[in-house]
Formats: sequence, structure tokens, C-alpha cells
Amino acid sequence: MRIHYFKAAVAAAATFFSGAALAHPGYAHGVLAGVLHPLLGLDHLLAMLAVGIWAARLGGRARWLMPASFLVCMALAAGIGMAGIAMPLAEGGIAASVLLAGLLIASPVIMAPALGGLLVALFALAHGYAHGMEMPALASPWLYGAGFILATATLHAAGLFVGGRLQQQKWGWTAAGSAIAACGGWMLSAVA
Repeated sequence: MRIHYFKAAVAAAATFFSGAALAHPGYAHGVLAGVLHPLLGLDHLLAMLAVGIWAARLGGRARWLMPASFLVCMALAAGIGMAGIAMPLAEGGIAASVLLAGLLIASPVIMAPALGGLLVALFALAHGYAHGMEMPALASPWLYGAGFILATATLHAAGLFVGGRLQQQKWGWTAAGSAIAACGGWMLSAVA
């Protein structure tokens, strides 16, 4: 019986991610385009997972405050990007956010949830701006925005889950944070 579920999941994934599915009006320019943007960009993917992992490390109010701060500021910055207003150094800010988030996960430094929320809100400005600027020309801003907000919230939740598992490993925080920071450093060197 399990094999049937696996075959159905593979068939559904193949249909969902195939070029033919993206050719239909409304999908490549709506919610799906928004969902795919953070999932297919390693910079966004790592930063959003890192926010969840770091929030799990800090615990308490940080578990909801940091992801919520990121989501709100990301949405506001996306509006700035969609309006075509220039935000200098956004790409560098995205890479720096991955590097800094990785370092904060790896480090034993514990900060107040409000300060963590403020810091991830700053990260979110660069990420949201990039989402807004890279919105497909024919996309509905509302559908596209709903897509990347949904994907971001899902990545934060995945990060919280991973962070919960890392608590069980003595070396987990250091290993995960170091790997994320290394990717961020590589991204930052590519932008510079």
C-alpha cells in the first residue's frame, strides 16, 4: 500500500514542477511564482531556515516573535521593491544576513527575543525587496506576495523543527550555524 502513496507523490511532484504546468496562465505568475522564489534561491532558503533555527535556539517568545518580525518586514519591503523604489546594497544585505544568521546560530550568545526580532527584521528588508523587484511582469502582486509569504512561513517552521532536533545534539548548533555561515561567506564574496 505504501508504494502506491510513493508513486502518487512522485506523479504529483512531477506534474506540479513540470514546465507544462508552469505554462498555464495564472500559475507561473501568481501564487506558485511567489512560492518558488524563496524555495529555489539558496540565499533566501538558507536565511529563512536560519531564522527558524535561531529562534528555536533562543526559545521562548523568540519562537514566534522572530519569524513574525521577518514576515511583516519582508512584506513591507516587497511593496517597496514592487513599486520600483531603489534600495541600495540589497544583494549584499541578503548574503550578509545568511552569514550573520549562521554565526549567531553557531555562537553561544543568547540575546533578548526583541533584539533578535529587530535583527531578523533588518534581514527581511533585503529579502523582501528582492522578492518585490523580481516579481514576474504579469504577476498579481497579491497572489505573488501570498506565495512568498506562505513559502517563507513554511521555511521558518521547518527551521524551528530542525532547531528543535539540534538541541538533542551536543555539536548541532555549531555544525548547522557554521555550514550556513560558510555559505553566507561564499555568497558575500560573490557579491563583492
